[in-house]
Amino acid sequence: MGKRIIFFDTTLRDGEQSPGCSMNNKEKLQMAKQLEKLNVDFIEAGFAASSPGDFESVKSIAEGIKNSGVAVLARAVKNDIDKGWEAVKNAVNPRIHTFIATSDIHMKYKLKMDPEDVIKRAEEMVSYAAGFAPEVEFSAEDATRSEPAFLARIFDKVIQAGAKVINIPDTVGYTTPDEFYNFINEIKIRSDYLDKAIISVHCHNDLGLGVANTLAAARAGATQFECTINGIGERAGNAALEELVMILDTRRDLYNCDFGINTREIMKTSNLLTMITGVHVQPNKAIVGANAFAHESGIHQHGMLSHENTYEIMKPETIGLSKSKMVLGKHSGRHAFKERLETLGYELTKEELNIAFEQFKDLADKKKQVYDRDIEAIVAKRAIELTEAYKLDRYVINSGNTITSTAVVTLECEDGKVEKVATGDGPVDASFNAISKFIDLEIKLEDYALQAVTEGTDALGEAVVKVSFGEKMYTGRGLSTDIVESSINAYLGAVNKVLEDQKGDDK
Repeated sequence: MGKRIIFFDTTLRDGEQSPGCSMNNKEKLQMAKQLEKLNVDFIEAGFAASSPGDFESVKSIAEGIKNSGVAVLARAVKNDIDKGWEAVKNAVNPRIHTFIATSDIHMKYKLKMDPEDVIKRAEEMVSYAAGFAPEVEFSAEDATRSEPAFLARIFDKVIQAGAKVINIPDTVGYTTPDEFYNFINEIKIRSDYLDKAIISVHCHNDLGLGVANTLAAARAGATQFECTINGIGERAGNAALEELVMILDTRRDLYNCDFGINTREIMKTSNLLTMITGVHVQPNKAIVGANAFAHESGIHQHGMLSHENTYEIMKPETIGLSKSKMVLGKHSGRHAFKERLETLGYELTKEELNIAFEQFKDLADKKKQVYDRDIEAIVAKRAIELTEAYKLDRYVINSGNTITSTAVVTLECEDGKVEKVATGDGPVDASFNAISKFIDLEIKLEDYALQAVTEGTDALGEAVVKVSFGEKMYTGRGLSTDIVESSINAYLGAVNKVLEDQKGDDK
């Protein structure tokens, strides 16, 4: 086997910066644990100095993850490095990832620093970070719009100061594969020390070339890929981890690279991220899209029936997809349910299993057929639920095409059961207006989406609601065979997150 590729996942840092993809601390920890099951080499847990919430999130991930390294981002300033180390120091394998801009445009207009001062700052802060962390990574922000000669100088300085990983990011997604390959090779020629460090790349997808540029960098000697699940991230996102992994796996003849990723956890990881953020991947998305292994053309179907390799270059089981459609029914017992969960890759405690089984039985009473995706939706949602300030008790809707919709919503809270009535443009709007009467906060509905989890008129409906309060966005999800109920629970989920956040700010 050839060189080993290190997968550095930045879903929880760069990915979370994608509009609408914010996560609370519990969701980040849940996602981190799934990334650990995926067996990524490093999890970039966040930017600890950016807020107290981010600090606590990085700290909990660093203390909770045992099999993957945990990195924290820090600007090349002492305060960031101090807070970053404080947050990540208890990780099994901690790393400080510090950065400074190196392009002429960034140095002049953003940093307002001379190039020589930038080199000095980078060298001093890497040395400072190396006094804490066993491993320091240095990134040259906007590297692909920087001068190769300048990068070679700054890289030599930080490597001598203690940097073990050098990241050459395409911060604005500007470069192209051939150009990036030549760019890295030119830096290597000009540098005296780059061969003593791990070369990493972080490619954004503004021109749709994130994955292609990452692979071109691998040809030039890069052995660490910085990427995200489903390719989420700022603007057009980042190179998608699942695409890079499956390219290396499927085309071993071409790339001859080894990696530690457990490919059978790919689909589960993608689905969990979708569940947490409420951002679905496009149906034709490579590897994890709903149509990635679907065949509608008659010619394709005939070929698949003759031999699966005629139109499939990967087996769906490789990424954790099951060929099984219907799994269990209302007469299924706890043992069969537990066994199916284990087959799907879920390990639940006794208490979690009891709760999930009750929810499954409730669903089985409402549906004729229960599918794997139904069960996964129940378990994934349960894993990231918060303590609920408000919980739905019951609701009554009076609606029609000749009357104004009215909703009577009863919620459970600390003071018992409370009830509100409101009207609106349809049953969902009326329900949301009723819930808004319970809270004394100006929460704005930003987005609402509804889709079926599986096929059939009795399918689970998954509602995703996004609300804003102040400058922050909050996502809520609801699952039910009744779309109004799933919508109410989704809105309540988002509202509860706002209230939980406010409670934390008051401490």
